[in-house]
Amino acid sequence: MDSQEKALAEEQITTPQADQQPENVNEVAEVENAESSEVTETVERKQYDTKKDVLERVREIAHSDEAPQKDEVDYLKTVFYKLHIAEREAALKEFLDGGGDPEQYQIVPDPTEEAFKAEMGIIKEKRQKLFREQEQEKQDNLEKKLAIIEKIKTMITSPEEANKSYKDFKALQEEWKEIKNVPAERANELWRNYQLYVEQFYDLLKLNSEAREYDFKKNLEIKTKLCEAAEKLAEETDVISAFHQLQKLHQEYRETGPVARELREEIWNRFKAASTVINKRHQQHFEDLRAKEEDNLAKKTALCEKVEAIAAEENKGSGDWERHTKEIIELQTEWKTIGFAPQKMNVKIFERFRAACDDFFGRKAEHFRGLKDTFKENADKKRALIEKAKALQDSTDWKSTSDKFINLQKEWKTIGIVPKKLGDQLWEEFLAACNKFFEARNAAGANTRSDERENLDKKRGIIEQLKAVAEEKAEGLQEKVQQLIEQYQAVGHVPFKEKDKLYEEYHAVLDNLYKEMNISVAKRRLSKFKDNVKQLAERGTNALDGERARLMRQYEQLKAEVQTYENNLGFLNASSKKGNSLIDEMNRKVQKLKDEVQLVREKIKAIDAENREK
Repeated sequence: MDSQEKALAEEQITTPQADQQPENVNEVAEVENAESSEVTETVERKQYDTKKDVLERVREIAHSDEAPQKDEVDYLKTVFYKLHIAEREAALKEFLDGGGDPEQYQIVPDPTEEAFKAEMGIIKEKRQKLFREQEQEKQDNLEKKLAIIEKIKTMITSPEEANKSYKDFKALQEEWKEIKNVPAERANELWRNYQLYVEQFYDLLKLNSEAREYDFKKNLEIKTKLCEAAEKLAEETDVISAFHQLQKLHQEYRETGPVARELREEIWNRFKAASTVINKRHQQHFEDLRAKEEDNLAKKTALCEKVEAIAAEENKGSGDWERHTKEIIELQTEWKTIGFAPQKMNVKIFERFRAACDDFFGRKAEHFRGLKDTFKENADKKRALIEKAKALQDSTDWKSTSDKFINLQKEWKTIGIVPKKLGDQLWEEFLAACNKFFEARNAAGANTRSDERENLDKKRGIIEQLKAVAEEKAEGLQEKVQQLIEQYQAVGHVPFKEKDKLYEEYHAVLDNLYKEMNISVAKRRLSKFKDNVKQLAERGTNALDGERARLMRQYEQLKAEVQTYENNLGFLNASSKKGNSLIDEMNRKVQKLKDEVQLVREKIKAIDAENREK
C-alpha cells in the first residue's frame, strides 16, 4: 500500500465514518456533544406549539415502519418537556397568585405525559431492535469482507493465473463495494488489509498491462469526480450537511481502486485539500456554537442576578409586590428568548433562576394570605356598620339619629381597606342607608323650605348687584366683587330644584367679572369649589369627609413632588447655558406645584369651615 492510500486511512481521524472508530476519540466526542446539545441550531426542525402536536408525531414514529432517528427523537423529547414544564409553572403561579399555600400545592397527573412516555417506550424498543439488527448486519458484513480478502489472497499465490483471475477479481471488488458498514473497531484494519492485497494483485498483472491501465484510468475518473464533489461542498450553506456528505465521499474514495503511481500523490492532495476546507468549517461551526452558548450563559447569569436583587428588596405594601411581580415576569419573558447555555451549566443556571423566582412568589403568596385574613376582618366590620345603618334609616328622631349616623360614618373611616370591588359594593350599600335617612329628614323640614326660598331671593339679589358692578367698571371693582362673593357664600341653602339654575347664572356673571379683573385661575377655582362645598354639605357629612380625605391625599402627594423637585435642583450645575435653562424650567414647575398646594389647602379650609357651621 503506497503512502497516499495510507494517508487516506489516517485522514479518517478528522472525518469519522459511521462504521469506523477514529483514533482521535476526544475530537469526535466533542463534535457529537455539540450536535446533540442544540439540535435546533444545526437542523431545520418543525415547530410544535402544543404537547398534543408532539404526541401525534411520536405516535406516528412508534406505530409506523419508519426507523426512529435519534436526533429527531431527542428533539421531540426536549420540546415536549419544555412545553410541559412551562404549563406546570404557569399552574403553580396561578395557584400562588390566588393566595394558595405552596406546601399544599399538588401536581395533577397529566394524561398527555403518560401517553407520551408510553409511546417513547415503544420507540425505545424499536431503536434497540434496530440497533441489534444493525450490529448483526455489521458482523455479517465483516465476515463477508474477510472472505473476499481471503479469496484475493488466494489469487495472488498463483501469479501465473493472475490474468485468468482478473474477471473474478473485478467481481470481488464490486461485491466489496456493495457491502456497507462493519464494526467500527475493525474498519481501518480491514480496509488496510484489503488495499494491501488489491495492490499486490495489480502488481501481478504485468502480462495484462492494458487491463491494469484501464483500471487506473477508470479509478482516476471516479476519484476526480469525488474531488470535484468535495470541492463543491465548500458552497454548501448547511455546515453539518456538508460534513456528513464528505463522510460518504471518503467512503467512496476508499472503496475505489488505485490510480497510476505517478498520479496518486496529486489526486490525493486535491481530495485532502477539499476535505480540509469542510473539516475546518465544521470545527468553526461548533466553536461559534460554544461561544454563543457562553454568551447565553452570561445573559442568563445577569437575569439571575436581577431576579435575586428584586427578591431581596423590601415590599412595604401590595403596590410593591405587584410592581416587583411585573418586573420578574418581564425577566422570565426575556429568559425564554435566550438560547441554551453550555450543556454542563444549562440545568444549573435554570435551577438558580427558578429558585430566585420561587422564593419571591412563595413570599408573595404568604403576604397575601395574611392580607386576605385582614381583608375579611375589615369587611366583617363594615358589614356590621351597614346593618346598624339600615336599622336607623327609617327613624324619625332626626336629631338623635343624625348624631348616630355621624358617629357611624366616623367609625367607618377608622376601618382598614378591603379589595376594591368589594369595598365599592359595601360603601354603596352603607351610603344608601345614610342617604335614605338624611333625605327623609330634609323632606320633613317645612321651616327649612321657607328659609331656602328666602335664601334664593337673597342670592338672586346679590347676582343682580354683581351684574351692576360689572357694568360700572369703577375703581375698587375687585374689592366690591369679593365682598359680594363673601355675602353670597354666607347665604344658606336654596330649594333643590333651583340650585343648578342659580349656580349657572351666578358663575356666568363671575366669569365675566374675572375676565375684566384678570383674577387668577386659582381664585376662580377656589370660589367655584366653595360653592360646590355648599352642594356637598346638602348630601351629608359623609360626602364632605370623603372630599376632604381626597384633598388631603392630593395635598400630601403635591408636597412630595415639590420636595422631589427641590432635591433635584440641588444636584444641577448652572455653569452652562443649558444648565440655566433646565433650572429655570424646574423652578417654574416648583412654583406651579406650590400654587397648587396652596389652592388645595384653601379648599380643605373651606370644607373645615363648612363642617364647623354645621
